[in-house]
Amino acid sequence: MLPEKLLSIFRKDRPADSPAGSPRVSLPGSLAAKRAGPSEPVTRQSRGLEQFFFSIRDMVGLSILDFAGASQENIMYLTMLGHKVYSEDLVRGLNDAFGLDPADQANASRIENFLRTHFEYATGTFDGVLLWDSLQFMSPALLMATVDRLYDIMRPGSYLLAYFTSNEKVVEVTSHFFRLQDHKTVTISDRGLRPSGQVFNNRNLEKLFGKFESVKFFLTKENLREVIVRR
Repeated sequence: MLPEKLLSIFRKDRPADSPAGSPRVSLPGSLAAKRAGPSEPVTRQSRGLEQFFFSIRDMVGLSILDFAGASQENIMYLTMLGHKVYSEDLVRGLNDAFGLDPADQANASRIENFLRTHFEYATGTFDGVLLWDSLQFMSPALLMATVDRLYDIMRPGSYLLAYFTSNEKVVEVTSHFFRLQDHKTVTISDRGLRPSGQVFNNRNLEKLFGKFESVKFFLTKENLREVIVRR
């Protein structure tokens, strides 16, 4: 159990996920079959993560928004560095708001409700955002609205880290849990297949983050494209 003083830093109380946890919605038959027998967690170094923490070195008291859910490992590591942690599970939020059909993500009122639920923060609140792989499951309308909202709640000069599949031909992508081990090491666990919202490559990611100051890419052997973005 986490100490009460650590739990008190959350903006919202959300249950912690574990690699063995189940999504709140049922998977369609084809996805459920492929979900059986998830791969073992992989612990590896991350150049994107290293860059993210390098950008906030020697600083304390920063506000970090972590979209991995209320992970004990992430909370402990970030608070030990002296930062405030705000936890959201954005993939679970997608399940709750839209289910597993990207077509449902085009509804304007549902997009607004989703943003109000997960991004209701004042302008310039955050000094860093750990997005992990959540953006790659969003269709164009929701994706653009989310990135615009992220731009608004991040402070100038702050960084965000996001992961995307580097396989541009797939229509279903494995979603993951991300657990921090240190400033350049992360444990990645399979949380099941989801439909990909669209194709992502370096060119359209640069366009997606066009309002931001810079975008940098790192390609990994797990077919993940790590993206570090400066506000």
